[in-house]
Amino acid sequence: MALIVQKFGGSSVADAQRVSHVAGIIANTYRQGNQVVVVVSAQGKTTDHLIAQAQEVNPNPSKRELDALMATGELASMALMALALERLGMPAISLSGWQAGIHTDSTHGAARVSRIDTERLRNELDKGNIVIVAGFQGVNKYEDITTLGRGGSDTSAVALAAALNADLCQIYTDMDGVYTADPRIVPNAIKIDEITYDEMLELASLGANVLHNRSVEMAKKYNVNLEVLSSMTGAEGTIVKEVTDVEKLLIKGVTKDVNIARISAMGVSDQPGIAFRLFSLLAKHKVSVDIILQSVGRDGTQDISFTVEKDKMDATIELMQSYVETIGASSVVFDDDVAKVSIVGAGMESHPGVASDMFEALFEANVNIQMISTSEIKISVLIKKEDANKAVAAIHAKFFEQIGQ
Repeated sequence: MALIVQKFGGSSVADAQRVSHVAGIIANTYRQGNQVVVVVSAQGKTTDHLIAQAQEVNPNPSKRELDALMATGELASMALMALALERLGMPAISLSGWQAGIHTDSTHGAARVSRIDTERLRNELDKGNIVIVAGFQGVNKYEDITTLGRGGSDTSAVALAAALNADLCQIYTDMDGVYTADPRIVPNAIKIDEITYDEMLELASLGANVLHNRSVEMAKKYNVNLEVLSSMTGAEGTIVKEVTDVEKLLIKGVTKDVNIARISAMGVSDQPGIAFRLFSLLAKHKVSVDIILQSVGRDGTQDISFTVEKDKMDATIELMQSYVETIGASSVVFDDDVAKVSIVGAGMESHPGVASDMFEALFEANVNIQMISTSEIKISVLIKKEDANKAVAAIHAKFFEQIGQ
């Protein structure tokens, strides 16, 4: 008998028909003699509708009350799923995040799981129940409802799998695994059978909308056996684990991220400590910076450019304005009409010429590169947003035609 955690996203439970379909998947897993814990997201666009309702009532809602409102979407999903399983004759019980023992810090809207008290969960499993848990939520030390931010239900599922020492954590989505590129952009993209935690973490961080990076970080930390598969097709999915056959594919994937903006401090003083002062200020205000480019000094000045998430752009520019006054920069400029395109693969570490091939593909597609960032297993470039899909297709063709895939 195995203990399996299954997570179903918003599209998988979008309406009554899909809830009933997913209930069948869960029931089949249970009938095979497994203990089953299920994590569900809010149905379809429920979260967006709740945010819109909050904005109608109060354009500047407090994060505490917004969390209390947002959590209701998953509460509805968990109850509906339990009802669907009851109809199939399955023993099921629904639990909110806090009933399931998920404790978090107090960062409303982006809380992190601090611990999970598994006593209630284990008691229900010992009774033979299928346990349905509302994803995306927990409770802080003040017993206030918190939400886990973007991809929170993925994080809930992996955290529960880790705490329960589950044999497998299955993340069901509307795609039947992880692909070498978004099939909507590259129709001949290839489904990947296996991928390492590190590769999946890079893909998730760089715009691949399959798993959230926080859930992959947690899976790697606690060695959770992870599988990404579709609730629609029943096909085998992608296994995420520590080691795979990295020789088979030099590159595991090509991604794009359009939720990005470029900000530049122009004409700052060309002297030691300037970069430290800028980025320590941003760190103090919890602004995460990605690609950084510092120009060669000229006439005692230089330009420093970096990228941030687009929804952090306005706040970052405000910070930069105060910083500009301090260091005497000539101006702060920004561009949110950009995209980041990246390639990821552990195989590139031992293969020279990968960057050259990527840049050649972009040249042949007449795509100009604004900024470049590299690590051992990824290369990212900043380009015009309008060129993003063209760039992904060109890079994918370059690498996957080369290896005969």
